[in-house]
Amino acid sequence: MSGITYLTKDAYEHLKAELQKLKTVDRPAASRAIAEAREKGDLRENAEYDAAKETQGLLEAKIQKFESDMANVRIIDEENIDTSKVSILTKVTVTNLNLKRQVTYHLVSEKEADLKSGKISVTSPIGKGLLGKKIGETAEVTAPAGVIKFKIENITV
Repeated sequence: MSGITYLTKDAYEHLKAELQKLKTVDRPAASRAIAEAREKGDLRENAEYDAAKETQGLLEAKIQKFESDMANVRIIDEENIDTSKVSILTKVTVTNLNLKRQVTYHLVSEKEADLKSGKISVTSPIGKGLLGKKIGETAEVTAPAGVIKFKIENITV
């Protein structure tokens, strides 16, 4: 995926730290594991060596993915977010008109989404349905369970 990912500064720093750990801790550990396995003799029949090489390959692929993701990150300053309508990084309080229940969602990028903490992706069905709506408007969201209607009650950062 070559799309732009919008992140908060904190989320970007977390991603950067994780990439740094992969490069400075995990990569040398994988190299050491290969070296140790190589010392154990015939590489044609050395399952430990094969496993270490496979682990290294997966690690390198993960590092490349992180670097690619980092190249497409745009950091959003929360102070400059327009709260007149629902957008990425806003917290929106909605009333589910089907269940008559109020809930608050924090719209974030796919990488930050965590439903347990109320963070939903802007690319999720609910996130897409809420984007661009203003206070008082009703959003109709098509979800696997059917059409859900949400009334926008409040928008904050």
